[in-house]
Amino acid sequence: MTSVSKDSKKDFVFYCRVIEALIFASPTPVSERTIRQHLPNPKDTSFYERVMGEIERRYDTSSGIALCPLDKHWAFRTRLDIGDHLRSLRQHEKSLSRAAIETLAIIAYHQPITRAEIEAIRGVTTSKGTLDTLLELGWIQPKGRRNTPGRPLTWRTSADFLDHFGLASLDALPGLEELKKAQLVTDTTRIHDLPQTDGLPLMNGAADDDDSGDTAGMGEGEGAGIKDDSEEGASV
Repeated sequence: MTSVSKDSKKDFVFYCRVIEALIFASPTPVSERTIRQHLPNPKDTSFYERVMGEIERRYDTSSGIALCPLDKHWAFRTRLDIGDHLRSLRQHEKSLSRAAIETLAIIAYHQPITRAEIEAIRGVTTSKGTLDTLLELGWIQPKGRRNTPGRPLTWRTSADFLDHFGLASLDALPGLEELKKAQLVTDTTRIHDLPQTDGLPLMNGAADDDDSGDTAGMGEGEGAGIKDDSEEGASV
């Protein structure tokens, strides 16, 4: 083996260690972009994939930890088959209100979506506190502004949302049949009767959104004649 190839192998092992430590030390999933910035050439996709593949190999099924992909993010998580042994370590989290659960579900399945469109589907005004709760949990984030009159802000789910619910990507969201089996919807649920306002996308639509990340004016689109969701105080 030549000295050049030895140095190349040494560099590869070093960067595997760097990225492994980076993901391990991060309290939240690490984006692909951040990982690439810690590699010698961020644009070298082949090297990036080799590094991630090597780290995944280290944490195979013989380990209690897995390297999990989360929609262009990565995180270390305990394997599902040992979850019962760690149940006592779980944090007791405050339950979400019905309004927050409904709002989160609508954003997940219709993102990117505006506040007015959320209200059109729910039939009630979405209070600022509902979005604030989901923002505080880190499960939603601004996507950008839609190129329509008023430039309303759109919302999408975050990598933390996928991480919390154990989803590798939005494609892993349960479909209608799975929701029926879980008794979350019934055969009488009329999914296709949901209001479809102009520009309301399913999943990854709305290509006219601006990814500027501007969060000013979050209170747009109250919706005239729609009751307030503050009447729904029950938690589930």
